[in-house]
Amino acid sequence: MSSVLGSSCLHEEVKAGQCDSGQPRHGGAGRWKMEVAYGLVSYTLAKLFLLSRLSKKDNAQRSKKMEDKALEVYDVIRTIRDPEKPNTLEDLEVVSESCVEVQEIGAEEYLIVIKFTPTVPHCSLATLIGLCLQVKLQRCLPYKHKLEIYISEGTHSTEEDINKQINDKERVAAAMENPNLREIVEQCVIEPDD
Repeated sequence: MSSVLGSSCLHEEVKAGQCDSGQPRHGGAGRWKMEVAYGLVSYTLAKLFLLSRLSKKDNAQRSKKMEDKALEVYDVIRTIRDPEKPNTLEDLEVVSESCVEVQEIGAEEYLIVIKFTPTVPHCSLATLIGLCLQVKLQRCLPYKHKLEIYISEGTHSTEEDINKQINDKERVAAAMENPNLREIVEQCVIEPDD
């Protein structure tokens, strides 16, 4: 089937419904309109496909950036020492790379969510570990962020209460005013090289 758009009798078809040869054209203006509509649909689909590919590329870049930020956060928290043991939180598997999630919430502003796992379900120092995570990240991250720290679901007997405590800014500030508690936190968050 030949294209009407390439035909020299395009305008005659619209007016008279027949070609130069004088023969009636089946479909006349209706076919021409269909060809134009088909062309517009093809053009639109091509543009949508191009935009979709660009969007996928942007999403891949954004995802890579969030993964890099999560690794940066993990590098900060993995060296925090356990309050009772000489090991780091990484050594004890209290934190891991998979426990950190970062989402962009604005221009160079991020939501950081950390879900840590206490070594035992009745760990009395889980709140202190959460406080250490809060303090170290507030000090070390160079960009604007919102921080949410939680105990991994089902890993502590009082996880709901502890989650509320470690995400309450006033309680965190009050805890850091206690000199004994502040000294313990400082010993936990100090870098091994220091």
